[in-house]
Amino acid sequence: QVQLVESGGGLVQAGGSLRLSCVASGSIFSISAMGWSRQAPGKQRELVAGITSRGSTNYLDSVKGRFTISRDNAKNTVYLQMNSLKPEDTAVYYCNLDYDHFAYWGQGTQVTVSS
Repeated sequence: QVQLVESGGGLVQAGGSLRLSCVASGSIFSISAMGWSRQAPGKQRELVAGITSRGSTNYLDSVKGRFTISRDNAKNTVYLQMNSLKPEDTAVYYCNLDYDHFAYWGQGTQVTVSS
């Protein structure tokens, strides 16, 4: 059983920064791919950033150069550093863990960027 707990969301002005964290329970974190997705009101959930177990990363085009995903396997934690935030980044951000063709999801954390 895997549980994911996100933190770090909040209200920030445009141009500001936030760092999201996601702590995973269990013993499969280091061998799992991790990701951050977001869902804005009335929109579909979209993958923002992903990181493989070996550390390879990928990003949504609209966040490239502004967001950085990283992981600390010793702490079972994945991070999303978000800089130069824009109002269109406002959404609920979800952490996910992918292992053996199954995805686990956290409960989400709200990020609101004011203009």
